[in-house]
Amino acid sequence: MAVLVGKPAPKFQGSAVVKNQIIKDFSLDNFKDKYVVLFFYPLNFTFVCPTELHAFQEMLGEFEKRHAQVIGCSVDSCYSHQAWLNTPKSKGGIQGITYPLLSDINKTITRDYDVLLHKEGIAYRGLFLIDRMGIVRHQVVNDLPLGRSVNEALRMLDALIFFEKHGEVCPANWQVGTKGFKPTHEALEKYFAN
Repeated sequence: MAVLVGKPAPKFQGSAVVKNQIIKDFSLDNFKDKYVVLFFYPLNFTFVCPTELHAFQEMLGEFEKRHAQVIGCSVDSCYSHQAWLNTPKSKGGIQGITYPLLSDINKTITRDYDVLLHKEGIAYRGLFLIDRMGIVRHQVVNDLPLGRSVNEALRMLDALIFFEKHGEVCPANWQVGTKGFKPTHEALEKYFAN
């Protein structure tokens, strides 16, 4: 598995469904000067996936407050995305999801982000935090049965914003409102002393 952290995010251009409309020229370049939370999920009409997509929707306002665009991606077609979007949550659907769902039916994006499970032809549960300059700053990849934490994705976005604003690093379990410190030995000693 490739480590993309610190590298330019692989560019993509393709079709996506946004608020139930198919957009043919959907591209990472559309989101310059925004943070992007790009997450991959295995397949539409499955089991863990709708729980994750709804969890991102529930927190969407928090991501938007931070000028972050959430984008979901799977190897399904846009037509499958639309069908799933028209299926009620009570029936395992994702009706009510408003952020873009990218179609990677030819698997190039999934391959470029190195989350393709080749034997099955689907994606692992990869998540990539891309900064406003297009650099991957965080990545995490879960196996198929392990749903991800949307709260952790938001925490990582907050940590990146904190670092950019203050030039201070974020220690283990850092949360908004807690202290960071300058990346020096003296600052670390002071942090542990407190």
